[in-house]
Amino acid sequence: MIYKETLRQIVQQQKKDTILPKDTIPREAIEDIQPWLPDPRILILTGLRRSGKSTLLKQLIKKNKNICYVNFDDERFLDFQSKDFEQLHEIILELYSSPKFYFFDEIQNIDKFETFVRRLHDQGKKIIITGSNASLLSKEFGTRLTGRYKPFEVFPFSFREFLLFKKIAPQKDWLYITEKKVQLIQLFDEYMVHGGLPEYLKTLDKEYLRILYNNILYRDIITRYNIRRQKTLKELVNILMTAIASTITYNSLKKTLHLSNSITVKEYISYLCNSYLFFEVQRFDYSIKKQLNAPKKIYVIDPAFHHIAGSTFSMDKGRILENLVFLELKRQKKEVYYYMKQHECDFIIKEDTQIRDAIQVCYALDEGNRNREISGLSEVMDQFHLKNGFILTKEQEEELNIDNKKMHILPVWKWILKLQK
Repeated sequence: MIYKETLRQIVQQQKKDTILPKDTIPREAIEDIQPWLPDPRILILTGLRRSGKSTLLKQLIKKNKNICYVNFDDERFLDFQSKDFEQLHEIILELYSSPKFYFFDEIQNIDKFETFVRRLHDQGKKIIITGSNASLLSKEFGTRLTGRYKPFEVFPFSFREFLLFKKIAPQKDWLYITEKKVQLIQLFDEYMVHGGLPEYLKTLDKEYLRILYNNILYRDIITRYNIRRQKTLKELVNILMTAIASTITYNSLKKTLHLSNSITVKEYISYLCNSYLFFEVQRFDYSIKKQLNAPKKIYVIDPAFHHIAGSTFSMDKGRILENLVFLELKRQKKEVYYYMKQHECDFIIKEDTQIRDAIQVCYALDEGNRNREISGLSEVMDQFHLKNGFILTKEQEEELNIDNKKMHILPVWKWILKLQK
């Protein structure tokens, strides 16, 4: 239990904390979320710890009126229990004068929070909440609030937001200005190494990154799921960090980790994905059973983690490049698979029931891989009757016409910024 006066002090102080610093980068996701504020459903913003969810909430607060804000990721809420929600609501009404919008940060830290949220929703209140665990929110809301919520995923900075952080706003004519083009390439090189975690970019303090990484492992995974084999989990994370953009199987990982069965591996990876540290991509197949049993490809939420937690001593730039393409597709809310039959294609994008796009990624097309990359893309384009496909590279640019199929070879940074000529 928590004293009412203590609650009042917390809410009063947090009310002042909603003011944004002047140098805050406007998040792209706000353009997706803002139009849904009039919608009666609860909005859920989920994403990795420290990926910018709280800042996004504060940006929404700045754009709207009649809003209250409570951040439950505050150590003073440690003694808060579900029965305290009523007095919290009284304090909110007292300090915010009957708000229309309720913004709750990391509310899933409180047991049975969904009962309180449902009561507010039944009273016609608009509620926006954040959480750093996908399955917990879906589990609780799936049972209590089916059909009453709309989820949004929040990612670290995209390359576009990274450029804004660097106070750069590229224009299309920069493609024709050598100095500007070189500057963009150099900044993309930085982005490949440092990624897009907002607080880390301010200082590039590796210690901050390690603390964040450990907090995700211990608070969001080990503690939440009561994991006893902590050493095994850490070894698994190191393997996955090293294997980004590669295929994995639960059985092979079981053998590597000297486990008796692969169910433990599957469960641990599901926990890592639920915390948004990793993503699994399935191989496309018309048979759902074959799709589920096929090897998965693994990607990490931000390249900065690959550099501090992987087992390699040098950066695998090709894998990082592919990982960045995957993250951009996720930001665009694409349904992504990889393709593997006679040849392999890194990404195919499904819309409704149709495959609409195909993308290969390689650091550089050369004599050793050119035929392989083109053959993989060509096979997919034939299979799904696509007229256009992409091969994304670090710097190369070319256009190929093969058997009435057009293949666009582009640098990844240009594809992300949509600066094609």
